[in-house]
Amino acid sequence: MKSYTEIKTLHGDDEFLAYTSQPVSEPKAAIIVIQEIFGVNEGIRLKCDQWAEKGYLAVAPDLFWRIRPGIELDPDNPEDLQEAFKLFGQFDQDAGISDIEATIRDTRAMIQGGKIGAVGYCLGGRLAYMTAARTDINASVGYYGVGIDGLIGESHAIAHPLLLHIAGDDGFVPAEMQAKMHEGLDGHPKVTLLDYPGVDHGFATTMGNRRVEDAANLADSRTEAFFAEHLA
Repeated sequence: MKSYTEIKTLHGDDEFLAYTSQPVSEPKAAIIVIQEIFGVNEGIRLKCDQWAEKGYLAVAPDLFWRIRPGIELDPDNPEDLQEAFKLFGQFDQDAGISDIEATIRDTRAMIQGGKIGAVGYCLGGRLAYMTAARTDINASVGYYGVGIDGLIGESHAIAHPLLLHIAGDDGFVPAEMQAKMHEGLDGHPKVTLLDYPGVDHGFATTMGNRRVEDAANLADSRTEAFFAEHLA
């Protein structure tokens, strides 16, 4: 079942919507799907639906609601891409983590205190890392997260498993940033970094020009196995 859920902010003074996809039977766990800079668009909703088909309750909070609720952009449209970059500049990441924490709280109530994972893409990949460091999420996955090399100092707070997929030819995360990620995180007992040589940012998108089928399928199969292990 597909619907939208109202999530109360941590302070209870406002609310925002989260796209929610329910499995046909009792969910085995829940997964929070964290948007790219394009909002909770068709691609993110499809990600949720795919997780629901695998037996998880999937929830994608609208993290841009403080700027403008209901933003949906097409990454293959140049005008939408420019708007997305502007939104990224306006986005308050600390408030975004607060909204993710509120989503964790409300989602956990929906599954009677069961385990919750998070998976994010691009901006969401960065937020997945921050979620691992700043919340009690049970497991997190980030795809081509931007600027994680500048967040290595938070890695000491990561207490639960975190998997990071790195696009080898990422135009937004160049080789020197990738090297800093490996240098700072390869020895962390809870963090795994996986490299995908020759692919660019956005390779695992559900649809559109950025998708690289083989790399996307490999990364997604690894994510599925990761959650099967850590959310059981």
